[in-house]
Amino acid sequence: MLRIVFILLLALVAVGGVWSYQKIANPGPPQLETSLLYSSPRSIDPFTLHSTAAPDADNESAAGRQVSNDDLLGQWTIIFTGYTFCPDICPTTMAQLKQSWTDINQVSATPMQVWMVSVDPQRDDIPRLRDYVGFFNDGLDASDQPPFLGVRGEHKDLFPFVRNIGLMYSIPEEDETNYLVNHSAAIILISPEGHQQAVFRASHEPGMIPTVNPTLLVNDLKRIIRYLE
Repeated sequence: MLRIVFILLLALVAVGGVWSYQKIANPGPPQLETSLLYSSPRSIDPFTLHSTAAPDADNESAAGRQVSNDDLLGQWTIIFTGYTFCPDICPTTMAQLKQSWTDINQVSATPMQVWMVSVDPQRDDIPRLRDYVGFFNDGLDASDQPPFLGVRGEHKDLFPFVRNIGLMYSIPEEDETNYLVNHSAAIILISPEGHQQAVFRASHEPGMIPTVNPTLLVNDLKRIIRYLE
């Protein structure tokens, strides 16, 4: 009888050891504070936009260097929609990302870059975007590539891209010149494989500008990349 009990105890210990090993070897998704990690990466439809990156040719200077899905490969990309005339969400979010850039950039050995995708095609041309993102790049290490990249496109190209990554914007009638653009305050994380990996959700507190908490963003970014890499 004692022998049977002893064998059963050994079996339970063995099963418990296997279970513990599986939990350690295959941990579940991380516990996140302000973001949603997609259960599987989401593909991004083919797109062509233009950026503030240094031009390859003189005729690209005003139009901006063309960017596509290929430019998302080999780096972690943080995508935020905004516009240069924005009075609150955009400058606040950009300033918070700049303030947190050292921590963000140290999360992974893989390069990291922020794309500010303008949702104001009528007023945000490449020269204006260059000045805007240049202000936030000032003082940061841009030896390999600028931490902040401005991206724009005409509405017919821009809207499908923004909608595809789960964000939105709406602009008033085109004959208006002094207007505000309604747009998402969330931030999207794109993997080095060029897929949507997670969304950082903005907090909406009464009387406060809706932005993604930068401390929670950095904490969740560390957990997500540690889990995926």
